[in-house]
Amino acid sequence: MSSGTALVAVAVVAVLLALVWWAGRGEDPASAGDGSATATAASTVGGTGPSAAPPPARDGSGLPVVRVADLPDEARETLDLIAAGGPFPHDRDGATFHNRERLLPRHPSGWYREYTVPTPGEDDRGARRIVTGRDGTAYWTDDHYDSFSVIEEAP
Repeated sequence: MSSGTALVAVAVVAVLLALVWWAGRGEDPASAGDGSATATAASTVGGTGPSAAPPPARDGSGLPVVRVADLPDEARETLDLIAAGGPFPHDRDGATFHNRERLLPRHPSGWYREYTVPTPGEDDRGARRIVTGRDGTAYWTDDHYDSFSVIEEAP
C-alpha cells in the first residue's frame, strides 16, 4: 500500500469514527448548531449573557436554568394555573408539544404539554410558552421554541 493510499484509508476511518461518535450522542447533526440556542436563552433569561456558563440543568439537557423568581409575572401566574390544573385562557393550553425543534430531551410523543404565557400588548398568543414534561420538569421559552431554559423549582 502506498503512503497516499494509507493516508486516505486513515482519513476514511477517522470520518467513520466521528460519525459513529456523533450518532451515539442522540443528536441530529443537521439540528446541532454552534450552541447559539443555549447562548440566546442564557442571554434572554436572567441576564446572564452568552459568555456566562449556565448552571447545569437538573434534567441533564445542558440547557440553562432560570429561577421561578426571575420569570416574568405572567409566567409565574401560568405556573400557578398549571399547578392548579386550570382553568386556562387559551384553547391550546395543555396541548401536546411535539418537540419538533429537538431542543428538549427526547421522550415519547405525548410527554410534553405546552401552555401560553401572555405577553402584554400582544393581540394573539405571542411567543412566550411554558412546556412541561410528565416528570414535572418545566421549560421556559420567550422566543416561540427557538430556545429553552429549564425552570428551577417548577411545580
